[in-house]
Amino acid sequence: MVGKARLKEIAELALSAARADQTEVLINAQDAALTRFAANTIHQNVSETDISVRIRSITGKRVGVASSNDIREASILKLVQKAERIASYQQENQSIAPLPEPQAIPEVDAYAEPTAACSPARRAESVGMVLQASRDNELIASGALSTDVQETLIANSKGVLAYHCGTLADMMTVIMSDDSSGYGAGTAQNIDDLDTNAVGRIAMDKALKSKHPTAIDPGPYTVILEEDAVATMLFFLGYLGFSGLAVQEGRSFMSGHIGEKLAGDNITIWDDGMDPRTVAIPFDFEGVPKQKTLLMENGVARNAVYDSFTAAREPGRSSTGHALPLPNTTGPIPINLVMQSGELSKEELIASTERGIFVTRFHYVNPVHPVKAILTGMTRDGTFLIENGKIAKPLKNLRFTQSILDALSHATLSSQQTTVKLGFGNLAACVPAAKVEGFQFTGATEF
Repeated sequence: MVGKARLKEIAELALSAARADQTEVLINAQDAALTRFAANTIHQNVSETDISVRIRSITGKRVGVASSNDIREASILKLVQKAERIASYQQENQSIAPLPEPQAIPEVDAYAEPTAACSPARRAESVGMVLQASRDNELIASGALSTDVQETLIANSKGVLAYHCGTLADMMTVIMSDDSSGYGAGTAQNIDDLDTNAVGRIAMDKALKSKHPTAIDPGPYTVILEEDAVATMLFFLGYLGFSGLAVQEGRSFMSGHIGEKLAGDNITIWDDGMDPRTVAIPFDFEGVPKQKTLLMENGVARNAVYDSFTAAREPGRSSTGHALPLPNTTGPIPINLVMQSGELSKEELIASTERGIFVTRFHYVNPVHPVKAILTGMTRDGTFLIENGKIAKPLKNLRFTQSILDALSHATLSSQQTTVKLGFGNLAACVPAAKVEGFQFTGATEF
């Protein structure tokens, strides 16, 4: 861990050398370690320490951005000059927003020493138990267990100074036989709270139960979507529709529909950077405090998320603290998503299903029609037929083409929520499982 004092020293050096009208310094420092395994064997154990510095210079209506991971004094000074030189080459952009003013930033406790101090031997021991169980059951396990310490510091010429340090432990595994596979994953800020054995058991159980799958005709089915599948849908809702830029550009399902009912009465979704059930961080990449933002309430579209640029385009609007590192074409997106839970357990959702399909997770998902929030993708790593309220037999995977909003208009949610890390930086969601009526499968696979 580099520490706040050293990161602040780097930022102050850059700001003292800046000659632009406005200057922003974004520093990310990371101590990351990974134990990767395949074919029931640990084959890679790596660690990485890195610091990246990104300078954003604004002169008039011109912006330049430059980045480097060389933190020597001479390099930082050259980096500032480079950002300013890039700005001088740009055409004027009348939509440029000024850098944010300082605001009070709440503290969030997201650091766990056991994660930061986790040794390769401890990771290997945790992984080794999963691998041994896989061998004992004549299965093949692959995956990774990682630990990460991340520091972020943002400072600008207007006086913003924001620092955060957090840890994350994450494990995922796919366990396979000749004709089946199972998936398990878990994430926690404190590795002591990550049950790696449970992750392995879940994947192994599905690999064993999904042997010798049979085909089923595509069509509309009642489905039980486990939390990972629900989290994928929620991510795409955020990416496609809850961004203020998408709303402004008319490519969001919420464009022109704020205040209208778009999903079921039981669907309430919000974003909260202070929620420890996600990967908590109290400010965005402009140093603006994250606001808890109600996105959808009882199925009604309420709000999108904004950064300084998108907020400046609407009179009276202010940033909600959802900026990504600039420049980018995505705009602000929610990365700490939470979906309100329901009243029935996952087991009760299954028991209430006369005939349907149980889905562990989705794979290779892509948007088909962003404004209608239609996705296509495949099931993967544990797909089963449900008959008379019980898991009856394994199925070959299916391709779906489905509107998320339509699915959430016919969904019953489970009472328990699970944190799912989605593999996109620190994007995480806390979601329930869901039973959805009339989920549309449009194709079948050979596996």
